[in-house]
Amino acid sequence: MDAGFQEREFQARKAAVLEECELAPQVFAVVSPRLEQFMQPFVDNLVRKEQVGHALTFVRGLLSDLEHRNVESIAYRFGQERMPLQWFMGVSKWDDQPLRAELSRQIARDLGDPDGVLVFDPSAFPKSGRESVGVTRQWCGRLGKVDNCQVAIYLGYVSRHEHALVDSRLYLPKEWTKDKARMKKAGVPKGTKYRTRHQLALEMLDQHGAKLPHRWITGDDEMGRPYWFRRDLQQRGEQYLLAVPSNTLVRDLEVEPPAGSGKGRPPARSWVRADQWLAAQPATAWTALDVRDGAKGPLLVECLKRRVAARTDDRQQAPDEVLVVIRYRDRDDQRVVKTDYYLSNAAAETSLMEFARAAKAEHRIEECLRRCKSEAGLGDYEVRHWTGWQHHQTLALVATWFLVSETRRGKKMDTGHHAPADQGGHRTDLASRVPMRFAIQHRARTTSAFTTQRIGAFVPLAAT
Repeated sequence: MDAGFQEREFQARKAAVLEECELAPQVFAVVSPRLEQFMQPFVDNLVRKEQVGHALTFVRGLLSDLEHRNVESIAYRFGQERMPLQWFMGVSKWDDQPLRAELSRQIARDLGDPDGVLVFDPSAFPKSGRESVGVTRQWCGRLGKVDNCQVAIYLGYVSRHEHALVDSRLYLPKEWTKDKARMKKAGVPKGTKYRTRHQLALEMLDQHGAKLPHRWITGDDEMGRPYWFRRDLQQRGEQYLLAVPSNTLVRDLEVEPPAGSGKGRPPARSWVRADQWLAAQPATAWTALDVRDGAKGPLLVECLKRRVAARTDDRQQAPDEVLVVIRYRDRDDQRVVKTDYYLSNAAAETSLMEFARAAKAEHRIEECLRRCKSEAGLGDYEVRHWTGWQHHQTLALVATWFLVSETRRGKKMDTGHHAPADQGGHRTDLASRVPMRFAIQHRARTTSAFTTQRIGAFVPLAAT
């Protein structure tokens, strides 16, 4: 193709994109009042006028373009004294639970769908020293190694409308819960006992599950590894699709068991690692699925499922489950670049498209966490005490929910009554002379001629 033609095409596309970036001044004028109105149901739970002002200031700061969105930087940005805002965030005993309850209620109201997915995902925050509440040497996914960090478990909600973070719990390692003096110094409530990450997830499920309509529970391989967690979800009547490690031991229940001698107990099927079992499967076992249109064409995955029994934590055979394997290929040379393993208690007749839909929803919460950290300052706190950590988390989750609401307005999915929707999905100033981080994301306009199965729109599988 002629290089000059390519350059002209590029310049034309660039001009079109830049034109879409232009905003009318009226767009900026209405966002700040929208934030104040958005915050009203949350700050109604605060009893003092100055608390209301501090909460609104802090959320504005979280949504600003500050490099470090901590209390000190936010106070200076808005020309306020540092100490009152620090006291409000780190010491004041205002109860943040009503704000989290309101957040859950709004997400259920605006995003709720019977086919929704609840997702549990741990996330780590690197920290130095040993005084910050819950900090110890443990696995930090952000650093890719064991290091000093805090770990929180997040509950997210995914539906065909959007995806959002609902709640969080701070994980306290045993070395913390056994050290009463350390717990007291960090302001941890008296009587707090050690709970595993999975117990914290079940606690959030019990609190929010009935309010958030859903069909699936999903999570990464840390969540899916222990059998007892899957068992407890089953006992609660939940349908799960949980990632598991590739070395998970399973018995294939769709092959004939070994022939017996006619004496004694019949021989059982042998245990085999999931990845070793997969290596023995023929190419015909795979089904190709087109899960979304991407900038370079359709994103294709290959899936298979098999009825299996996994081994329990005490080396017994668990009840029947479905092993689902999803692998991704490189677009260019078709190499397998990623393979994910899942166990589910869904009916064996469940379609691969439905399994892939639930699996893709699990990755949505990773997007939510990245957005909350990069655009709403989730990890920018410098507090050490329990109270400050909880307050920061709550207001960061609320700020992220505001971004989700504005994004939906931008897509004309929910324009509200304040002003016409901003078609570009922009984020704008929340206070006078306070620029904001923003990004314009466009759905790729591609036409796929691929004839594999295509996933429906119950949960949006494409990045939006």
